[in-house]
Amino acid sequence: MLSDIAIAQRAHLKHIHEIAAQMGLTPDDLDLYGSPYVAKLRLESLPKLSSRPNGRYIDVTAITPTPLGEGKTTTTVGLGQAMQHIGKRAVITLRQPSQGPTFGIKGGAAGGGYSQVVPMETFNLHLTGDIHAVSAANNLLAAMIDNKLMRGNPLRIDPDSITWKRVVDMNDRALRQIIVGLGGRVEGGVLRETGFDIAVASEVMAILALTTSLEDMRARFGRIVIGFTEDKQPVTAEQIGAAGAMTVLMKEALRPNLLQTLENTPAIVHAGPFANIAHGNSSILADQFAIKCADYVITESGFGADIGAEKFFNIKCRYSGLAPDAAVLVVTVRALKAHSGRYRIVAGKALPPEMLERNIADVEAGAANLLKQIENVRLHGVTPVVAINVFESDHPDEIEAIRRIAVEGGALGAAVSRHFTDGGHGAIELAEMVVQAAETPSEFRFLYDLEQPIKAKIEAIATQIYGADGVSFEPQAEKQIAMYERAGLGNLPICMAKTHLSLSHDPTRRGAPKGFTLPIREVRASVGAGFIYPLCGEMRTMPGLSEHPAAEKVDIDGEGNIVGLF
Repeated sequence: MLSDIAIAQRAHLKHIHEIAAQMGLTPDDLDLYGSPYVAKLRLESLPKLSSRPNGRYIDVTAITPTPLGEGKTTTTVGLGQAMQHIGKRAVITLRQPSQGPTFGIKGGAAGGGYSQVVPMETFNLHLTGDIHAVSAANNLLAAMIDNKLMRGNPLRIDPDSITWKRVVDMNDRALRQIIVGLGGRVEGGVLRETGFDIAVASEVMAILALTTSLEDMRARFGRIVIGFTEDKQPVTAEQIGAAGAMTVLMKEALRPNLLQTLENTPAIVHAGPFANIAHGNSSILADQFAIKCADYVITESGFGADIGAEKFFNIKCRYSGLAPDAAVLVVTVRALKAHSGRYRIVAGKALPPEMLERNIADVEAGAANLLKQIENVRLHGVTPVVAINVFESDHPDEIEAIRRIAVEGGALGAAVSRHFTDGGHGAIELAEMVVQAAETPSEFRFLYDLEQPIKAKIEAIATQIYGADGVSFEPQAEKQIAMYERAGLGNLPICMAKTHLSLSHDPTRRGAPKGFTLPIREVRASVGAGFIYPLCGEMRTMPGLSEHPAAEKVDIDGEGNIVGLF
C-alpha cells in the first residue's frame, strides 16, 4: 500500500468552490486562503442558514486508547466518505493537527490511508495560521502581565499566584518550567517562576473551540483569570487590558477552515483543544455551519468515550445547543487484546507475536472496556454503533466475537470497516448502521445538572463514567472548590483532567477497573472557556528528580515514565 503522502499527492481535488456548492454555499460565503483547495468560511453567512433544517449529528469516539492507535480520525473521515456511497450528503468536522503530541498526525495530515483530509502539503501543520494566532494572543496576555508587574504592579498581583503561562506549538520539554525576569527589573522585569505550555493546551484554544461569535469570544477573553491579588481577589485579562487586543489577533482564526477529503467530502477543520485539560473537540462554529449544510455531520471527540465523548455531551453540547443523534465507538481486535492486560505493548515497536494469534478469550477479556464505553454513551441517551477497524492480522471469529459482545452490551450493532485501505467504499456497512442508529428514537440528556455542587458533578463523572467507588479530595482541592463556589463559579460544567490510558486515574490499569477511589489533588477554573477542571491522580516524584524544581509537579506511572506535567 502507498504511503499517506503518496496517496494524498495522487488525489483528484476539486476547487473549494465546488466543495462549498455541495453544502449549498456560494463563493460569497467563503474566502480562498493561499490555495484553490483551502478556504475560510465567512461568519456573516451563518445567520443566513438558520432557516435550513438541521442534519443528523454523529459523534465518533472510541474505547480507551492504547499505544497502537485505534483509527478514530480515519474512521471519521471514512464514514463521511461512505455517506455519499449510500446517497447521503455529509460534512465532517475535525480538530486541527498540532506540532505538539496531540492527534497522532502523519506529516500534518488528518486521517491516513484512503481516508484523509487533503491537500496534505497545504494543510501541513500550519493550515491557515490559527494555532499561531492562539499563541500570539496567549503570549500577548503573558507579556502584559509581566509588564504590569514591572511597572509598579498597580493591580497588586501576587506573582506567585499567576497561573497564566506562555505557549509554543511544540512539545519542547525544556521550556515547561522556566525563570523569567533574569535581566533585572529594568531589562527583564520581575523575577519569577513560570513556564510554557503547548499552544493547543491554552485556554485561548479552548475558548476558540467553544465560542459562538466574535462578541462572545471578546467577552470570554475578558473573563480569563490569570492569578490573584495580594488579598486573594481574582485578576482578569480585562483588568490587565489585554482582552480587546487578543480578540483582534484572533479575529481571522475565529473563521472555520473548509477543506475536503480524498473523495471530495467537505471537511471543516477548526480549533484543536487538548482532550484532558480542555474538552478535546473541534469548534462549535464548525458544527453550526455543518449541521445546516448536510444530511449528516460526522464529528470526532478526543481519546475514549470516558473523556472526549463525555465532554462533547456535557460541555460542547451545552454551549452549542446541539443534540447528538448517534455515536460511533471505534475498536480494534488488537486493542481489546491489549486491554486484557496480558501483553506489554510499546508504541513504535512490533507487536508481541502471540498477540497476532487467534485468541477469542483475550478479546472477551479486553471487551470489558468496550462494554463500559457503550454504557457511557447510553448514559447520555445516545444510541451507540461499534466500528471495528480491521487489520489483516485479525481473525474472522475474533471479529464475530466483538459483534456479539457489542450487541449484547447495548450497541445497535457492530460494523466491520476497511476505510483505511478502501476509502469510503470500505465503510458502507458502518454508514448504513449509523443512519439506522440516527433514526432510532432517543432522548439525549446531560449526566449532571449545572446547579449541582461542584463535588457532586465530579462524583457523578467518577462513579458513573469511570466506574469509581467514590472520590477523595485533597485539602487543596477542597479549598479551591469552596473558593470557586463563593465566587459564583459553581454552576460551570466539569472538564476532568485525567490520564487517557485508563478509565481510572492509573494509566497502568487496563480494561474496566473496579474497586478504586478517584483522587482529586487540585481543582482549577478556566473561567473564560467556561469550565472547572479537576486534576485527577496523586502527585509522585521520579527517583533522581527529587531536587528538580518541577519534581512535585510530575506524574509518574507504575513503570517510572512521565505521564503528565501540570
